Amino acid sequence: MLIVIVMALLSLGVVMLASTSNVKAEATFGDPYYFLKKQLLWLAAAAAAALAASRFDYHWWQKLAPPLAVVSIVLLVLVFAPRVGVRIGGSRRWLRLGPLSLQPSEIAKVALVIVLSTWMARIGRRAKQLVPGLLVPAAGMGVALGLLITEPDFGTTLLVGMVGMLILYAGGTRLSYLAVTSVLGLAVFIMAVLQDPVRMGRVMAFLMPEKYPATAYHLAQSKVAFIRGGLFGVGLGNSIQKQFYLPEAHTDFILAIIGEELGFVATCGVLALFLGMLICGLIVSFRAPDPFGRLLAFGLTVMIALQAAINIGVVTGCLPTKGLPLPFISYGGSSLIGSLAAVGILVNIARHAAATRQDEHTRPIKDRTHRL
Repeated sequence: MLIVIVMALLSLGVVMLASTSNVKAEATFGDPYYFLKKQLLWLAAAAAAALAASRFDYHWWQKLAPPLAVVSIVLLVLVFAPRVGVRIGGSRRWLRLGPLSLQPSEIAKVALVIVLSTWMARIGRRAKQLVPGLLVPAAGMGVALGLLITEPDFGTTLLVGMVGMLILYAGGTRLSYLAVTSVLGLAVFIMAVLQDPVRMGRVMAFLMPEKYPATAYHLAQSKVAFIRGGLFGVGLGNSIQKQFYLPEAHTDFILAIIGEELGFVATCGVLALFLGMLICGLIVSFRAPDPFGRLLAFGLTVMIALQAAINIGVVTGCLPTKGLPLPFISYGGSSLIGSLAAVGILVNIARHAAATRQDEHTRPIKDRTHRL
């Protein structure tokens, strides 16, 4: 069921990208299928990554956690290096590798889930202690979050912080410790937003769009797209908003074009698919044969689900504008590879859970949740 849901999201993404990006691609590159062709190449690479991850025994990720952490930090630092890091829209989030571009934050998200899951599974019952259960993993998270917010990438910073706290909670860290840490982290995040004129402008435009029409332009045009779509949409390919009225229509705001062309029913279908993916991922987590598998499946599932929730919240005007793509649907190679690799790992965990014989790596869980 998880594979079927992801296939449905990918298929919808390809169809909507072909419809949404053709105007901009024709005007910019003289080829209406420019973005579609690139996305199909990325999709082939992402499918290969997913297949490899589904065949790779997930227990080995525990041994790869330390080098993954180091590689992720190095890549996040390299975005600030001249000639290697690329500055787009006031942010340094990309690495230029010849003809290819890479977004290190997408690698860092998956790596963080693996590293935290490895650590929490390793310390076991000691998770309730302050130092191993909170201070050590929080220090590691702090390094990654600090680099992300310096880029600046506030959306990914918020997402990674939330996912990290959830993994610690699932791993057994005391709720009181997490509550205090979350409040302190949120205070630092708010202070960083207050010091950034661009992000502060987005917050003010979200709160008072009538006073800041220029900054709130994305949100206003997104709402127009949903209003025009109505219940069943204006028809595939008939969007007006993609005619340069709605910026980033093929990336962060692609759901608005889905709402315009296919209507409210299709938008609810997208929500249902992500909800189904969340349920499938949680079932895989509950059925995982060992603590590491449970935490890893849980972390990867909530990472994808929370990113989808934040994107949907932004597009529908429930949250201030952030630069997070809609998983499996928005244009972008790094996000696609990261999301499909995460799904591949989930599939591998599910296969181990369904196996009648456990391998030598597995330390079985014996608790009420696993029996249920």
